[in-house]
Amino acid sequence: MESEIRPEVDWDRTVPVLEGARSLELTPESCDLQYWLDEVAGRLLRRIPTGHTPGADIPEQVLKPGPLRDALIEEFAFRSIAEEKVTRALGYLVSLAPTRVLTEFFSTQLLDEARHARVFREHLVEIGVPAAEVDDTITTVAGKAIESVLDPLEEFGLSVIRDERDFYGGVITLTVLVEGVLAPFGELSERKWAPLNPAAAEIERGAGMDEIRHLSVGSSVIQRHLQEEPGEKGRILELIQRGRGLWEGLPMQPVLFQRESLFQQGLAEWGHLVSDYEVWPGRKLVDTSAEERMVTASTWSQETQDVRMRYMGLI
Repeated sequence: MESEIRPEVDWDRTVPVLEGARSLELTPESCDLQYWLDEVAGRLLRRIPTGHTPGADIPEQVLKPGPLRDALIEEFAFRSIAEEKVTRALGYLVSLAPTRVLTEFFSTQLLDEARHARVFREHLVEIGVPAAEVDDTITTVAGKAIESVLDPLEEFGLSVIRDERDFYGGVITLTVLVEGVLAPFGELSERKWAPLNPAAAEIERGAGMDEIRHLSVGSSVIQRHLQEEPGEKGRILELIQRGRGLWEGLPMQPVLFQRESLFQQGLAEWGHLVSDYEVWPGRKLVDTSAEERMVTASTWSQETQDVRMRYMGLI
């Protein structure tokens, strides 16, 4: 008899990103290399070989020119580069891991993030961007956002991990300042694309399942470290404060508003296809605005960070 599938890798009954990111308790021991080979690569990724299931629909509204397609291209171009930068930073973190089990877990996270970068990028090809033009397209549509948002975040992360060789500082940077911020925005992306581009929504869903694992294990690593070294709490909190200060100074809101405004224009054109769809309970997607979606995702992000920081013993 096949063993029971753990909820965080069960494609058919997966825990929603917001719920899992806030409630699941996973450890590096329970998510080691053999687990990843068996449960993630051996089971989950077989269901989503291209980031989504083979039968997921890529409909007309994202294949033909227009603001909806432009919104998707901007979003996935940005996401692809963000995931690529996290992958590169994880290479330094793996080299600093103090135990074998931590080396194994963060090596699997590196592979997860590299896969995310690949599937976000390849979906651009699926919706008609010529493969030979993907790099130029990403630079054209997301270059300014990459330069103004992702490059400073990368510099901050590398200063902690590569330059200061701070393993636990690197884990908290990824757990609170990267996964804790981006996972809820991925949840919004999955919800809003579900009726308009099922393949894109499934790509976000698969990435979100990985992010739940990363966030949960990262939180357990920091919780254990602070229990063993309680004097580290002040230093970790100061690092979080510096990282949040950096986030507040970055022009992320204009980047999101540009993207959500394009989506809003596309919704005006194609909203008749999703007139009854609720993006969250009691709220129809067609009735939301760009600003409302941004505020909602930001609220989810803050709540997720607070729950995880409480779990780690930081608040």
